[in-house]
Amino acid sequence: MKQKQKSEAFRPKKSLGQNFLTDEALFDQLVSLSGVGKEDAVLEIGAGAGGMTKSLSKACRQVMSIEVDGTLLPILRVALEKCSNVQLVHGDVLRLNLPELTAPLGPFHVVANIPYYLTTELMTLLLTSSMPIQSISVMVQKEAAERITAKPGEDGYGMLAVRAQYFYAPEIALDVPACLFTPPPKVDSAFVVMPRRREPAVQVRDENLFFKVASAAFAMRRKTMENNLIATFRVSRDQARQWLDACGIEIGARGETLSLADFAHLADRIG
Repeated sequence: MKQKQKSEAFRPKKSLGQNFLTDEALFDQLVSLSGVGKEDAVLEIGAGAGGMTKSLSKACRQVMSIEVDGTLLPILRVALEKCSNVQLVHGDVLRLNLPELTAPLGPFHVVANIPYYLTTELMTLLLTSSMPIQSISVMVQKEAAERITAKPGEDGYGMLAVRAQYFYAPEIALDVPACLFTPPPKVDSAFVVMPRRREPAVQVRDENLFFKVASAAFAMRRKTMENNLIATFRVSRDQARQWLDACGIEIGARGETLSLADFAHLADRIG
């Protein structure tokens, strides 16, 4: 989701999921909702035609902006010529060495305009990174926003929600209707703001084991947690039931109904 290109020579590319916003006041509102300020460095993923980039430049100390579409670079250079605190990077964020690239920023915030088809892959990249990310603020399609913020038992609840909510405190800060984009996508979007927690949402002895247990829960959605534990950890049914019983989890419970605290208790018991 990016700013509308004013040049007639440019046409949004469906292959890149390009949908452009035009409202400068909306860009300023989104930057305000992200919570970034004058002392902050920001990594922007998806510069588009530079609308959000300019708003970030006004609000922040330093902005590094990544754009994959080379045909937008001349437009961006013109749009950002007065923004001395912006560094423009041309490349695919999934292929760049982000830790090396962002090292000069120090601790930084992420503001991203994510095409739907990239949401899970890019969010997983950010959520599993050891980079000093202080917050993540993303414009995504509404369905993706609901998956990031989903609670146990809800349709969208899965590993994306678990990873996001373990490290961050995500919330949908603003619904953005499709009519505000050019060309308008088929569904509405939402701006999700995710400040990083001072401590993870739950305390665990072994973080890798915690995520392995959570992954097991969603490995086969129609199976019970008992069956998923048996398959993932290659243990007997009696052992799996002992773990569940010790954590106060019903034998027939499905993985998608378990909370982060449930996964933490199971991981500690298994460990």
